[in-house]
Amino acid sequence: MDIHQLTRSLHTRNDSKIVMMVADGLGGLPLEPGGPTELEAAATPNLDQLAARGVQGASIPVLPGISPGSGPGHLGLFGYDPLTYQIGRGALEATGIGFELQAGDVAIRCNFCTLDDDGLIVDRRAGRIPTEQSSQLVEKLRQVAVDGVEIFVEPVKEHRFVVVLRGENLQDNVKDTDPQATGVPPLDPQATDPGSQRTVEVASDFLRQAAEILRDEPQANFHTMRGFASRPELPSYEEVYGLRAAAVAVYPMYRGLAQLVGMQVLGQPKTLAEQVEIMGQSWDDHDFFFVHFKYTDSTGEDGNFEAKREQTEKFDAILPSVMDLNPDVLIVSGDHSTPSFLRSHSWHPVPTLLVSDCCRPDGLTTFSESSCIRGGLGQFEAKYLMCLALANAGRMGKYGA
Repeated sequence: MDIHQLTRSLHTRNDSKIVMMVADGLGGLPLEPGGPTELEAAATPNLDQLAARGVQGASIPVLPGISPGSGPGHLGLFGYDPLTYQIGRGALEATGIGFELQAGDVAIRCNFCTLDDDGLIVDRRAGRIPTEQSSQLVEKLRQVAVDGVEIFVEPVKEHRFVVVLRGENLQDNVKDTDPQATGVPPLDPQATDPGSQRTVEVASDFLRQAAEILRDEPQANFHTMRGFASRPELPSYEEVYGLRAAAVAVYPMYRGLAQLVGMQVLGQPKTLAEQVEIMGQSWDDHDFFFVHFKYTDSTGEDGNFEAKREQTEKFDAILPSVMDLNPDVLIVSGDHSTPSFLRSHSWHPVPTLLVSDCCRPDGLTTFSESSCIRGGLGQFEAKYLMCLALANAGRMGKYGA
């Protein structure tokens, strides 16, 4: 019996409210031995106050030693085994901006980047150019044409955009062209099975034409392709948990992932305060709320320890507004760790806090990586977090006689 067969058989309904606050890339590392992590360096009085009421631990997004992407990391938080349910980033981005993927489509998440005169990447995100600028470049890329294939090019946010390929004999088993490093050239797309060779041919042609179109741009003079993906089919939150679920997120990718698991995406917020306000406005209409905060991740990827500390403090500052709504269960976690020390996602377990009237407090009065190691939840796979949420909300029946 898999985890969803179990929750389908045990979930019950009541009037309780569950809030999952996700600080993307929350976990960190010290810059030097014995120093604090970003979370430990931050002033987090509200998280510490909640820690005294709750129970904490360290969640493992996929498996020990595996560094997850944002898709698998969030799937684990949502209770979907990321080794069973695999969603490519392209499908997440396309769905998140409202693009209706059809059967057979291949969606690709793309990043504008900066190449030097030798064709080497000097900035993988083209300085995180503003959305207004990247939208103009996307308009230029719409002139790319490949015989026998319909091509859609859509802006997403900042340096990100989506390419969707529609035609015959297209499959999504293609490697990324982003080498995840600077000082090296972009990679060529490569198929991992014979059925995806046509996709490689189309993507290579697109890249060739894009290089010519963008060659004179001062920053975004090329782009990489990541997360080749078709639309997946996943069971919904209503089906597996009996929850009317909602998502309040700024970035399209996370809105898309929420849609794919059957959450209703609320509003068009631009700030965390707006996200909490929108949640409050829809409080009576839903049982579960997923609230996503991006900037603890992006600052970690930039290697900016101080900025990540500051963003952690901004996340902490919103928590009283969340608690004013009086959720029955509050979860604070991240989809993965993004230490600024490493400038990337990492395999380290993620600090996780659960607060409810019926949790078993573990006596800890701070919330950090070091306290989570000693917490009552211990180290656990993230895919079990929703079972804990349901149980603490009184929404799980007894298993067996």
